[in-house]
Amino acid sequence: MRKDIDFPKSENVFLAAIQQWNDDFQENSWFVYLINNTNETLELVMAVSRAYGIISNEQRITGTFRHSFKEVAPNSITKLEMLENNVLQLNNEFVVSYFLNNKMFDKTFVFKTNSINTKALSDIPGTDFRGVLLK
Repeated sequence: MRKDIDFPKSENVFLAAIQQWNDDFQENSWFVYLINNTNETLELVMAVSRAYGIISNEQRITGTFRHSFKEVAPNSITKLEMLENNVLQLNNEFVVSYFLNNKMFDKTFVFKTNSINTKALSDIPGTDFRGVLLK
């Protein structure tokens, strides 16, 4: 059972929502990036995302998206997905699991309702980007 598995604390692996120009939509869009701010390669990375919350007094839940990467290089950022403007008013949850030095790590990140906005920008470690950072 999951409760019987010892997951070490995930450190120096973050998520960030970064606003960038989107040629497909001809507007700025928010993209979520996985940031590996360690000196080690993350292996067998799995990120599962969904959004949930209440809009107009109705419970809303999006579909679940899964992203996997064989490796994520040390001190790098990897694009996970674009967040459509409609889901920014929901909680956006990302469960990230990976192996590092033959140990499995697991962490849940949640961008709270309306927390992804230009007023919440901060410097993203190891990059020249500004965005909404979750540690």
